[in-house]
Amino acid sequence: MTVTDEDYAKALAGLKGEAWLDALDEVVEALGHFEPIGPNHSAAFIDQSPTLIVSFDSHQNICRRDENCAPAGWPTAEANGWSHLALISDGDTWFRDPYVYGYFDRLVDDGFFEDFDRVVFYGAGMGAYAAAAYSVVSPGATVVALQPQATLAADKAHWDSRFPKMRRTDFSSRYGYAPDMIEGAGDVFVLHDPMEAFDAMHASLFDAPYVHHHRVRLMARDLEAELRLMDCIEPLLEEAAEGALTARSIAEILRVRRNYARYIRRMMGRMQDEDRPFREAMICRNFIRRGGGPRFRKRLEDLEAGGVRLPTMEPAE
Repeated sequence: MTVTDEDYAKALAGLKGEAWLDALDEVVEALGHFEPIGPNHSAAFIDQSPTLIVSFDSHQNICRRDENCAPAGWPTAEANGWSHLALISDGDTWFRDPYVYGYFDRLVDDGFFEDFDRVVFYGAGMGAYAAAAYSVVSPGATVVALQPQATLAADKAHWDSRFPKMRRTDFSSRYGYAPDMIEGAGDVFVLHDPMEAFDAMHASLFDAPYVHHHRVRLMARDLEAELRLMDCIEPLLEEAAEGALTARSIAEILRVRRNYARYIRRMMGRMQDEDRPFREAMICRNFIRRGGGPRFRKRLEDLEAGGVRLPTMEPAE
Protein backbone atom coordinates (compact mmCIF):
# COMPACT_ATOMS: atom_id res chain seq x y z
CA MET A 1 0.00 0.00 0.00
CA THR A 2 1.32 3.44 -0.91
CA VAL A 3 -0.09 6.91 -0.66
CA THR A 4 -0.21 7.17 -4.44
CA ASP A 5 -2.28 4.00 -4.69
CA GLU A 6 -4.86 4.80 -2.03
CA ASP A 7 -6.14 7.79 -0.11
CA TYR A 8 -4.34 7.31 3.19
CA ALA A 9 -6.81 9.53 5.00
CA LYS A 10 -9.42 6.80 4.36
CA ALA A 11 -7.30 3.69 4.72
CA LEU A 12 -7.85 3.59 8.48
CA ALA A 13 -11.64 3.98 8.47
CA GLY A 14 -13.53 1.80 10.94
CA LEU A 15 -10.45 0.57 12.80
CA LYS A 16 -9.65 1.11 16.47
CA GLY A 17 -6.97 0.35 19.02
CA GLU A 18 -4.17 -2.01 18.00
CA ALA A 19 -5.80 -2.71 14.64
CA TRP A 20 -5.74 1.01 13.85
CA LEU A 21 -2.08 1.32 14.87
CA ASP A 22 -1.15 -1.74 12.78
CA ALA A 23 -2.93 -0.27 9.74
CA LEU A 24 -1.26 3.08 10.33
CA ASP A 25 2.12 1.33 10.36
CA GLU A 26 1.32 -0.26 6.99
CA VAL A 27 0.07 2.99 5.46
CA VAL A 28 3.18 5.02 6.27
CA GLU A 29 5.74 2.29 5.52
CA ALA A 30 6.16 3.22 1.86
CA LEU A 31 6.89 6.91 2.33
CA GLY A 32 8.13 7.29 5.86
CA HIS A 33 8.21 5.43 9.13
CA PHE A 34 6.07 4.30 12.03
CA GLU A 35 7.75 4.09 15.41
CA PRO A 36 6.45 3.08 18.84
CA ILE A 37 7.69 5.54 21.45
CA GLY A 38 7.60 3.65 24.70
CA PRO A 39 4.40 1.90 25.80
CA ASN A 40 2.00 4.84 25.42
CA HIS A 41 3.00 6.79 22.32
CA SER A 42 3.71 6.37 18.63
CA ALA A 43 4.95 8.46 15.74
CA ALA A 44 3.84 8.17 12.11
CA PHE A 45 5.82 10.09 9.52
CA ILE A 46 5.13 10.54 5.81
CA ASP A 47 7.88 12.29 3.85
CA GLN A 48 6.71 14.08 0.71
CA SER A 49 7.99 17.67 0.59
CA PRO A 50 9.91 20.40 2.47
CA THR A 51 6.66 21.52 4.16
CA LEU A 52 5.87 19.62 7.36
CA ILE A 53 2.79 19.51 9.58
CA VAL A 54 3.34 18.07 13.07
CA SER A 55 0.20 17.06 14.98
CA PHE A 56 -0.46 15.73 18.48
CA ASP A 57 -3.52 13.71 19.54
CA SER A 58 -4.66 10.47 21.15
CA HIS A 59 -5.72 7.64 18.86
CA GLN A 60 -8.98 7.41 20.81
CA ASN A 61 -9.81 11.02 19.99
CA ILE A 62 -8.73 10.63 16.37
CA CYS A 63 -11.10 7.71 15.80
CA ARG A 64 -13.91 9.29 17.79
CA ARG A 65 -14.01 12.54 15.85
CA ASP A 66 -13.21 11.41 12.30
CA GLU A 67 -14.97 8.65 10.39
CA ASN A 68 -11.73 8.04 8.48
CA CYS A 69 -9.68 7.83 11.69
CA ALA A 70 -7.11 10.16 10.15
CA PRO A 71 -4.81 12.29 12.33
CA ALA A 72 -5.45 16.02 12.10
CA GLY A 73 -3.52 17.51 9.21
CA TRP A 74 -3.39 14.36 7.08
CA PRO A 75 -6.05 15.55 4.61
CA THR A 76 -4.22 18.88 4.24
CA ALA A 77 -0.85 17.18 3.79
CA GLU A 78 -2.28 14.72 1.29
CA ALA A 79 -4.06 17.36 -0.76
CA ASN A 80 -0.93 19.51 -1.03
CA GLY A 81 1.74 16.83 -1.21
CA TRP A 82 3.23 17.92 2.12
CA SER A 83 4.98 15.88 4.78
CA HIS A 84 3.28 14.97 8.02
CA LEU A 85 4.46 13.78 11.43
CA ALA A 86 1.69 12.54 13.73
CA LEU A 87 2.50 12.08 17.43
CA ILE A 88 -0.15 9.75 18.85
CA SER A 89 -0.85 8.89 22.48
CA ASP A 90 -2.79 6.08 24.08
CA GLY A 91 -5.14 8.15 26.21
CA ASP A 92 -4.77 11.65 27.56
CA THR A 93 -1.09 11.80 28.49
CA TRP A 94 -0.26 15.39 27.51
CA PHE A 95 2.79 13.68 25.93
CA ARG A 96 4.61 14.00 29.27
CA ASP A 97 6.85 10.98 28.90
CA PRO A 98 10.65 10.58 28.91
CA TYR A 99 10.31 8.34 25.85
CA VAL A 100 8.74 11.27 23.96
CA TYR A 101 11.49 13.63 25.18
CA GLY A 102 14.03 11.14 23.87
CA TYR A 103 12.27 10.83 20.52
CA PHE A 104 12.44 14.58 19.91
CA ASP A 105 16.02 14.67 21.15
CA ARG A 106 16.93 12.12 18.47
CA LEU A 107 15.15 14.13 15.78
CA VAL A 108 17.12 17.21 16.78
CA ASP A 109 20.42 15.28 16.86
CA ASP A 110 19.67 13.89 13.39
CA GLY A 111 18.89 17.33 12.01
CA PHE A 112 15.39 16.13 11.09
CA PHE A 113 13.70 19.53 11.17
CA GLU A 114 16.52 21.16 9.21
CA ASP A 115 15.29 19.30 6.12
CA PHE A 116 12.07 21.34 6.03
CA ASP A 117 11.55 24.87 4.78
CA ARG A 118 8.34 25.37 6.73
CA VAL A 119 7.07 23.56 9.84
CA VAL A 120 3.67 23.83 11.54
CA PHE A 121 2.94 22.37 14.97
CA TYR A 122 -0.77 21.78 15.58
CA GLY A 123 -2.91 20.44 18.39
CA ALA A 124 -6.09 21.00 20.41
CA GLY A 125 -6.40 20.91 24.20
CA MET A 126 -3.90 18.32 25.37
CA GLY A 127 -2.44 18.24 21.87
CA ALA A 128 -2.17 22.03 21.79
CA TYR A 129 -0.12 21.94 24.98
CA ALA A 130 2.22 19.41 23.33
CA ALA A 131 2.38 21.34 20.04
CA ALA A 132 3.52 24.43 21.91
CA ALA A 133 5.86 22.59 24.26
CA TYR A 134 7.67 20.58 21.58
CA SER A 135 7.83 23.40 19.02
CA VAL A 136 11.10 24.36 20.68
CA VAL A 137 12.81 21.61 18.65
CA SER A 138 12.15 23.49 15.40
CA PRO A 139 13.09 27.18 15.77
CA GLY A 140 10.97 29.43 13.60
CA ALA A 141 8.10 26.96 13.34
CA THR A 142 4.50 28.17 13.27
CA VAL A 143 2.26 26.94 16.10
CA VAL A 144 -1.53 26.64 15.82
CA ALA A 145 -2.93 25.82 19.27
CA LEU A 146 -6.65 25.39 19.99
CA GLN A 147 -7.58 25.72 23.68
CA PRO A 148 -4.02 25.02 24.87
CA GLN A 149 -3.10 24.34 28.46
CA ALA A 150 0.07 26.15 29.49
CA THR A 151 0.81 23.54 32.16
CA LEU A 152 -1.02 21.40 34.69
CA ALA A 153 1.63 21.85 37.37
CA ALA A 154 -0.05 22.51 40.72
CA ASP A 155 2.13 25.52 41.49
CA LYS A 156 1.13 27.30 38.27
CA ALA A 157 -2.34 25.96 37.40
CA HIS A 158 -3.84 24.90 40.73
CA TRP A 159 -7.03 26.70 39.70
CA ASP A 160 -7.71 24.23 36.83
CA SER A 161 -9.73 21.40 38.38
CA ARG A 162 -10.66 19.63 35.14
CA PHE A 163 -7.91 17.00 35.02
CA PRO A 164 -7.46 15.52 38.51
CA LYS A 165 -5.74 12.37 37.17
CA MET A 166 -2.90 14.51 35.84
CA ARG A 167 -2.12 16.14 39.19
CA ARG A 168 0.87 13.90 39.86
CA THR A 169 2.28 14.19 36.35
CA ASP A 170 5.59 16.00 36.08
CA PHE A 171 5.21 19.30 34.20
CA SER A 172 8.37 20.85 35.65
CA SER A 173 11.11 18.91 33.83
CA ARG A 174 12.03 18.98 30.15
CA TYR A 175 9.60 20.48 27.64
CA GLY A 176 7.46 21.35 30.66
CA TYR A 177 6.05 24.87 30.67
CA ALA A 178 4.59 25.49 27.21
CA PRO A 179 4.76 29.34 27.24
CA ASP A 180 8.53 29.10 27.76
CA MET A 181 8.96 26.49 25.05
CA ILE A 182 7.54 28.72 22.28
CA GLU A 183 10.24 31.36 22.70
CA GLY A 184 12.03 30.17 19.57
CA ALA A 185 8.89 29.83 17.46
CA GLY A 186 7.82 32.08 14.64
CA ASP A 187 4.14 32.99 14.87
CA VAL A 188 2.05 31.31 17.54
CA PHE A 189 -1.72 31.36 17.03
CA VAL A 190 -3.79 30.64 20.14
CA LEU A 191 -7.51 30.16 19.52
CA HIS A 192 -9.90 29.83 22.45
CA ASP A 193 -13.37 30.74 23.64
CA PRO A 194 -12.97 33.55 26.20
CA MET A 195 -16.25 32.52 27.80
CA GLU A 196 -14.61 29.27 28.94
CA ALA A 197 -12.85 30.54 32.05
CA PHE A 198 -10.13 27.89 32.39
CA ASP A 199 -9.25 28.10 28.70
CA ALA A 200 -9.01 31.88 28.92
CA MET A 201 -6.76 31.68 31.97
CA HIS A 202 -4.39 29.25 30.26
CA ALA A 203 -4.38 31.34 27.07
CA SER A 204 -3.41 34.45 29.05
CA LEU A 205 -0.18 32.71 30.09
CA PHE A 206 0.92 32.64 26.44
CA ASP A 207 2.03 36.26 26.48
CA ALA A 208 4.65 37.33 23.96
CA PRO A 209 4.82 39.65 20.93
CA TYR A 210 4.78 36.71 18.53
CA VAL A 211 1.67 35.14 20.13
CA HIS A 212 -1.55 36.03 18.33
CA HIS A 213 -4.72 35.45 20.32
CA HIS A 214 -7.94 34.83 18.43
CA ARG A 215 -10.99 34.71 20.68
CA VAL A 216 -13.72 32.50 19.24
CA ARG A 217 -16.85 33.09 21.29
CA LEU A 218 -19.71 30.68 21.82
CA MET A 219 -17.88 27.61 20.52
CA ALA A 220 -18.72 25.43 23.53
CA ARG A 221 -16.12 23.32 25.32
CA ASP A 222 -14.68 21.48 22.33
CA LEU A 223 -13.41 24.13 19.95
CA GLU A 224 -11.72 21.66 17.61
CA ALA A 225 -14.91 19.64 17.19
CA GLU A 226 -16.90 22.77 16.36
CA LEU A 227 -14.30 24.04 13.89
CA ARG A 228 -14.14 20.61 12.28
CA LEU A 229 -17.90 20.56 11.76
CA MET A 230 -17.55 23.90 9.98
CA ASP A 231 -14.65 22.59 7.85
CA CYS A 232 -12.28 25.18 9.32
CA ILE A 233 -9.37 23.02 10.53
CA GLU A 234 -7.86 22.23 7.15
CA PRO A 235 -8.00 25.86 5.87
CA LEU A 236 -6.29 27.01 9.08
CA LEU A 237 -3.51 24.47 8.63
CA GLU A 238 -3.15 25.21 4.95
CA GLU A 239 -2.79 28.94 5.56
CA ALA A 240 -0.29 28.26 8.34
CA ALA A 241 1.77 25.92 6.16
CA GLU A 242 1.87 28.51 3.40
CA GLY A 243 2.98 31.23 5.82
CA ALA A 244 -0.21 33.16 5.16
CA LEU A 245 -2.08 32.75 8.45
CA THR A 246 -2.92 36.10 10.07
CA ALA A 247 -5.58 37.46 12.39
CA ARG A 248 -7.44 38.65 9.29
CA SER A 249 -7.26 35.31 7.47
CA ILE A 250 -8.45 33.49 10.61
CA ALA A 251 -11.42 35.86 10.79
CA GLU A 252 -12.17 35.18 7.12
CA ILE A 253 -12.04 31.41 7.65
CA LEU A 254 -14.35 31.67 10.65
CA ARG A 255 -16.95 33.71 8.79
CA VAL A 256 -18.66 30.40 8.06
CA ARG A 257 -20.04 30.64 11.62
CA ARG A 258 -22.73 32.89 10.19
CA ASN A 259 -24.19 29.85 8.44
CA TYR A 260 -23.72 27.42 11.33
CA ALA A 261 -27.04 26.77 13.07
CA ARG A 262 -25.50 25.58 16.36
CA TYR A 263 -23.53 28.80 16.67
CA ILE A 264 -26.57 30.93 15.81
CA ARG A 265 -28.63 29.11 18.44
CA ARG A 266 -25.96 29.85 21.04
CA MET A 267 -25.95 33.52 20.06
CA MET A 268 -29.71 33.67 20.39
CA GLY A 269 -29.55 31.87 23.74
CA ARG A 270 -27.03 34.42 24.93
CA MET A 271 -29.40 37.22 23.93
CA GLN A 272 -32.20 35.50 25.86
CA ASP A 273 -30.02 35.29 28.94
CA GLU A 274 -29.24 38.99 28.62
CA ASP A 275 -32.92 39.85 27.93
CA ARG A 276 -32.18 41.46 24.58
CA PRO A 277 -35.14 40.35 22.40
CA PHE A 278 -34.51 42.95 19.68
CA ARG A 279 -30.96 41.76 19.20
CA GLU A 280 -32.11 38.12 19.23
CA ALA A 281 -34.69 38.90 16.54
CA MET A 282 -32.08 40.62 14.38
CA ILE A 283 -29.79 37.59 14.60
CA CYS A 284 -32.70 35.28 13.84
CA ARG A 285 -33.86 37.25 10.81
CA ASN A 286 -30.34 37.51 9.44
CA PHE A 287 -29.91 33.75 9.66
CA ILE A 288 -33.31 33.14 8.04
CA ARG A 289 -32.27 35.35 5.10
CA ARG A 290 -29.26 33.06 4.64
CA GLY A 291 -31.31 29.88 4.66
CA GLY A 292 -32.25 29.26 8.31
CA GLY A 293 -34.96 26.68 8.89
CA PRO A 294 -38.45 26.52 10.46
CA ARG A 295 -37.21 26.65 14.06
CA PHE A 296 -35.75 30.10 13.48
CA ARG A 297 -38.83 31.32 11.61
CA LYS A 298 -41.01 30.19 14.51
CA ARG A 299 -38.78 31.93 17.03
CA LEU A 300 -38.88 35.16 15.04
CA GLU A 301 -42.67 34.97 14.85
CA ASP A 302 -42.82 34.51 18.63
CA LEU A 303 -40.55 37.50 19.22
CA GLU A 304 -42.60 39.68 16.89
CA ALA A 305 -45.81 38.50 18.58
CA GLY A 306 -44.21 39.55 21.87
CA GLY A 307 -43.80 43.12 20.63
CA VAL A 308 -40.43 43.19 18.88
CA ARG A 309 -40.52 45.39 15.80
CA LEU A 310 -37.68 45.11 13.34
CA PRO A 311 -36.89 47.73 10.68
CA THR A 312 -37.90 46.88 7.12
CA MET A 313 -35.06 45.53 5.01
CA GLU A 314 -34.65 45.28 1.26
CA PRO A 315 -35.07 41.77 -0.12
CA ALA A 316 -31.83 39.81 -0.26
CA GLU A 317 -30.37 39.55 -3.73
